[in-house]
Amino acid sequence: MTTKLASASRALPIPGSRGEWMADPKTNLMSGLVVALALIPEAISFSIIAGVDPKVGLYASFSIAIVISLAGGRPGMISAATGAMA
Repeated sequence: MTTKLASASRALPIPGSRGEWMADPKTNLMSGLVVALALIPEAISFSIIAGVDPKVGLYASFSIAIVISLAGGRPGMISAATGAMA
């Protein structure tokens, strides 16, 4: 397991972020899953408020999550509808 994490850590393109991202992968995956599940009702409700099909909100939230994960999000970054509305 350690060698897999080490090779994945070397493959990350952003220097200086390897240790932070790969420090605790189990916790990172579980927190990502919880946040993804919490975003489903938020995306549906905001798309209904906007007057568009709920599928549009789900696709948009999925797309933003992928872009942020590839771009390297930060803890203070707002990347969801609720945070942006606040």
